[in-house]
Amino acid sequence: MDRRAFLLSLAALPFASLPAFAATEPAQSVETGPAKRWPIGSQYYPTKVAVKPDLPVGSIIIVSDKFFLYHIIAPGVAMRYGVAVGKAELTFRGKATVARKVKWPSWTPTPEMIERNPAYKKYADGMKGGPENPLGARAMYLYQNGHDTAIRIHGTTEPRSIGHAVSNGCIRMVNDHVIELFNSVPVGTQVTVY
Repeated sequence: MDRRAFLLSLAALPFASLPAFAATEPAQSVETGPAKRWPIGSQYYPTKVAVKPDLPVGSIIIVSDKFFLYHIIAPGVAMRYGVAVGKAELTFRGKATVARKVKWPSWTPTPEMIERNPAYKKYADGMKGGPENPLGARAMYLYQNGHDTAIRIHGTTEPRSIGHAVSNGCIRMVNDHVIELFNSVPVGTQVTVY
């Protein structure tokens, strides 16, 4: 079994069984700003956690079935954020690269999204960025082999969706959290989604 197949098989295990993310010390919640509270479970607040020291510093690892994104910030240390992910039939898996970063991105639903949800048709020509835009405050565009995957790590106008499989395949974060991540990762950051 190759490494990727092995790691993908680990994604089906309970979180505590994942050797790549085995904590060696208790998680430490890190609140940004003055006593922020978001309409999400506290387990999805930004939290500094211990991870295996061989994970590449600077990379992003997303464990979809646990609704967590890990930004590896030092050997053996990650910032963990809660996320929303794609519905079961729309789940993205694999490796990608952050090839583009945009503040207050515009949004254009794909033809497939319009087919699944005809209400999106009114945005077929796009929606300008701003507080009502479903991509939220920031977006990081994921590419594979130089091609846009149409998958984004982005903010959301629906923070209560964090911790659920509800999106059209993208990775959603609370706007405050995606801004923090956006400011911390450069174009070229490696992302692996399990």
